[in-house]
Amino acid sequence: MLLLAVIFLVNPVVAQDDVLCEADQLPDMISGFFQITTTLGIAGLVVVWQADSLAEMFTVNPEQKRGLKQHKRTALKSAVILLVLGPLYSVAGSIMSLPLADCVNLAPW
Repeated sequence: MLLLAVIFLVNPVVAQDDVLCEADQLPDMISGFFQITTTLGIAGLVVVWQADSLAEMFTVNPEQKRGLKQHKRTALKSAVILLVLGPLYSVAGSIMSLPLADCVNLAPW
């Protein structure tokens, strides 16, 4: 009895897997949003890197220079994570059969 109830309750949910992909503009909107945020993140990295490099040129204190170099490394790590996250979701999502991975392009290029 429980198995029969589970089959009837889960069946409508399984049938709705492609709802996200069948929406008119939703996959394109998600892809566009991801590409815009990735572009802004990379632009932010360039700004932070240049500002830290400029501040590093005028800094005499070695402790401040180490702090600026650490800040540059942290910004670079964040940008790498931002660039790797989309393609990683696409690959892992298709392996795990996630519905968005099939219809949304999360690669920033």
